[in-house]
Amino acid sequence: MASHSDTLVVFFGATAGANGGKLGSDEREIILLVWQIVDLHEKKVGKLQRRLVKPDSLELTDQSKEETGLSVDELYKAEPLDKVLQQFQQSVSAELKALGRSSYTLCVDGPLIIRQALHPEASKKNLVLPECFYSFVDVRKEFHKCCPNAGQVQDLTLPSILEYVCIPELPLSEQVMGLKEVRCMVQLSLHILAEPYNHKFSCFEAVKYKLESGACSKTEPVDSETVIRARGLPWQSSDQDISRFFKGLNIAKGGVALCLNAQGRRNGEALVQFINQEHRDLALERHKHHMGSRYIEVYKATGEEFLKIAGGTSNEVAQFLSKENQVIIRMRGLPFTASPQDVLTFLGADSPVTDASDGLLFVKYPDGRPTGDAFVLFSCEEYALNALKKHKQILGKRYIELFRSTAAEVQQVLNRYMSTPLISTLPSSMVPMPVLATPPYLATGSTRDCVRLRGLPYTAAIEDILEFMGEHTIDIKPHGVHMVLNQQGRPSGDAFIQMRSADRAFMVAQKCHKKMMKDRYVEVFQCSTEEMSFVLMGGTLNRSGLSPPPCKLPCLAPPAYAAFPSPAMLSEAALYQPPLLATPRTPQPPHSPHPTPTLAYYPPQHHPAQLYMNMNMNYTAYYPSPPVSPSTMSYFASPPGSVALAAQQPHAQGHVASPMMPQHGALVRMQGLPYNAGVKDILSFFQGYQLQPDAVLLLYNFSGQRSGEALITFPSEESARRAVAERANHPLSGLPIRLLVCCD
Repeated sequence: MASHSDTLVVFFGATAGANGGKLGSDEREIILLVWQIVDLHEKKVGKLQRRLVKPDSLELTDQSKEETGLSVDELYKAEPLDKVLQQFQQSVSAELKALGRSSYTLCVDGPLIIRQALHPEASKKNLVLPECFYSFVDVRKEFHKCCPNAGQVQDLTLPSILEYVCIPELPLSEQVMGLKEVRCMVQLSLHILAEPYNHKFSCFEAVKYKLESGACSKTEPVDSETVIRARGLPWQSSDQDISRFFKGLNIAKGGVALCLNAQGRRNGEALVQFINQEHRDLALERHKHHMGSRYIEVYKATGEEFLKIAGGTSNEVAQFLSKENQVIIRMRGLPFTASPQDVLTFLGADSPVTDASDGLLFVKYPDGRPTGDAFVLFSCEEYALNALKKHKQILGKRYIELFRSTAAEVQQVLNRYMSTPLISTLPSSMVPMPVLATPPYLATGSTRDCVRLRGLPYTAAIEDILEFMGEHTIDIKPHGVHMVLNQQGRPSGDAFIQMRSADRAFMVAQKCHKKMMKDRYVEVFQCSTEEMSFVLMGGTLNRSGLSPPPCKLPCLAPPAYAAFPSPAMLSEAALYQPPLLATPRTPQPPHSPHPTPTLAYYPPQHHPAQLYMNMNMNYTAYYPSPPVSPSTMSYFASPPGSVALAAQQPHAQGHVASPMMPQHGALVRMQGLPYNAGVKDILSFFQGYQLQPDAVLLLYNFSGQRSGEALITFPSEESARRAVAERANHPLSGLPIRLLVCCD
């Protein structure tokens, strides 16, 4: 309300659970509202009003029963919250009219009843609160302004304040919860309005009507005492959903940053910045409150974490986000050849883009190649909703995904793609730098932890394979992507991928078999490392079995040839095929004084054994696997046809520095599932573990029927083992479920 209000409405509320300093912390509903009018000019008071409120859940804690003196029977006869709020408005309006006043402001003992109880409950029940509940004065802060020597605001209580100003306690007959608190606040208000204080109520607090969008720069300071991390969000939740979860608390402009995983998808976490520490502390009290059927964990976070996600430095992004009060939609899966006009035509006349092509932001790699992502601005909610109706419609030959987005997500996606590409190109001058050496040999084995991709387009590059693999790229072993070239050095249409376990290889074969890549479907088969090695050495793998490579035949193998060096030879050389080297480079000596692994590249030696291999072997270009976080690690594809020497310098204690490896999730195998069990049933079985639908893979037998088993991907091994310990042998549709952590 306006700061010139001439009337106070002293307001109090209680819930069916915790009250006092913990009011609203347990999500219990309001069961009692009490109010009374104070005329600031005439120093008069109105009639004391008390209303019971019927909650949806007629359950009271023992503490609430004792403090309020109310019973379930009394509440059953009461009106629901929306009716009581109507009665509040009618009563206050009638009294104001009788007094000849035009405006009023709520006066409360602390902000909890407004911020932590009334607004969250109204939001959950889809109630529209009257305007008066978006502004209030706190009697404790008003008193502290009069008497700053009385102590800190957070330490003040209503009894201690009354004692400080020598106002006597109410008689026992009037100490009924609600009535007592309102009478004490009225007495205190009249006391500070009179001599010698002559106080004027001026510390008006506001509750924001809606979330304000905005851009954040990495150079802006962010106070760590204002940031929280919310965890366990539904994957489809938007910044508006998070704002609604924290309804009643004021989030800073552009203060919601949804976190993304390695594949650019939301991971169920968000960082939220509030306007001050007081609101952050109130947000922490909502730990394990519910968003729909899911509870949300709320923890402290730092300003650095927020800036890492939400901050940006691109002038292009800043200009794109400079238009305020815009609705942002993210488009994913665009054809790489899509132009701004193609996107505008796809969205249509019923969802016009703000400023036409200027309202589009295409996400690109540092070299200018498109990623298939774009962000679009709409001037109103109606246009955005029309655009979202085109989710999974076709543009060109690809279906397009559309999602609500935020300014922070725009920054995060741009930061991710512009920081370091997944597969970097080699610098023009080969200066030694810390990288992960490509493995020079393949250990053979019968474990089927590999997959074979057959039928690749001949123009397919490593980036196309990574995009084809999608979310499964994080399960690829380091340096586990092998492109098979023919004897002319051209792509053969085959590739092999080494996965972290047989279960993960099976999952990829199930999910990716016959998926499309550049207008061609690609076959994906599970295979073993031994089978992969045979093909990479020149053998064939077909339905009739393995045909050994020429170099495996005793009559053809020259005595000096060793296709797979022993582990003792690894520190000396890694083998690449000479014909694939376009321009041999001269060796560069390492200069770094730090004990980190470095690579020096040398031109190939034309050894007879190698010439023999050129005639009889398939050529294989070895590429490193993608890192989990492109911003934390740099991988470089070694130049084909060169010999890479890993110059590893020991530490002072004699240990060899090892590169940091990416962290992965963990698989749990479910056995004994009912044959009609679906993904939703499994997600319900693991309720509370923050799993997404795409983390569940139902397994089928050779007849195409469900096998009664499933593979579940957990975000960490710890959470997987905890789930097995807590949920093993629990029933699903009456059947006990066996759970096993899959070993990598």
